[in-house]
Amino acid sequence: MEKTRRVPEKRSISYAKWGYIFIIPFFVVYLIFTLYPQLLTVYNSFFEYYRDGLNVIGPNFVGLDNYKALFTVNSSGYIPLFKFLGNTIWLWLLGAVPQFVVAMMLALFFTSTRLNIKGQQFFKTVIYMPNLIMASAFSMLFFALFSQVGPVNQLLLKWGVLETAFNFLGVKVTVRGLIALMNFLMWFGNTTILLMAGIQGIDESLFESARLDGSTSVQVFFHITMPLLMPIFIYVFITSMIGGIQMFDVPQVLTNGIGTPDNTSMTLIMYLNRFLGTSKNYGMAGAVSVLLFIITVVLSTIVFKVIDKG
Repeated sequence: MEKTRRVPEKRSISYAKWGYIFIIPFFVVYLIFTLYPQLLTVYNSFFEYYRDGLNVIGPNFVGLDNYKALFTVNSSGYIPLFKFLGNTIWLWLLGAVPQFVVAMMLALFFTSTRLNIKGQQFFKTVIYMPNLIMASAFSMLFFALFSQVGPVNQLLLKWGVLETAFNFLGVKVTVRGLIALMNFLMWFGNTTILLMAGIQGIDESLFESARLDGSTSVQVFFHITMPLLMPIFIYVFITSMIGGIQMFDVPQVLTNGIGTPDNTSMTLIMYLNRFLGTSKNYGMAGAVSVLLFIITVVLSTIVFKVIDKG
């Protein structure tokens, strides 16, 4: 009898394991450079740990004393954490509201099939370019422009609008206005492009059907565009809010880190930076960081629930 030759079975290749292998570097980097520092920050927030001259005090366990200190009224009669949180939200709103209005208008304008705007790639590049400029460089530019010896004051004096140079950087309204203007100029292009991408993802047949039914542009926007754009809008809005809460470089450079006038432009991150200066107060800095994280989570959840429900 002839022996039948066995054909070796082909072993199937499992590609699933390669997916896990490829994401291992991400988790390693995340654990070392993100998760571990976050846990260390929470840990330090329960300790007295700072530098006094050349002496290092601590680490000494103090429990919730650092958190209690943050909610204590200072010598000026206010709680710094609440005041600086209010400053941060105001500065963000002053820049974010016009940012979203202008970005939405531009997104609708460029994506309109009725207008059929030519050269969209060029306009996208132009409106996005301010986002490429470093915030610190942008702030230095505005600092030079609006200082008492800057070109803006010189022009106003030359035209007779002012008799003496105006201190733009010493008045609450103008300082906040300049910070909001810079944030608007830097970020409206990025917001516009994201909203454009969301609108272009909506099926064009829906718009055509609405026009055939006699719907106006306003009706199309509120009944078709906005409801279908809502997931993108929520994402852009919440990321903008998180960026606003973490606002630092623009007011830091414009006010030389002191939040002039009278701490009215001092943000939460600038307040946090005070503890990381010469004193290296890791305990208080850790407590501020933890509260900042909690505030961000709470506000993001509220905004998501309100917008998504609406």
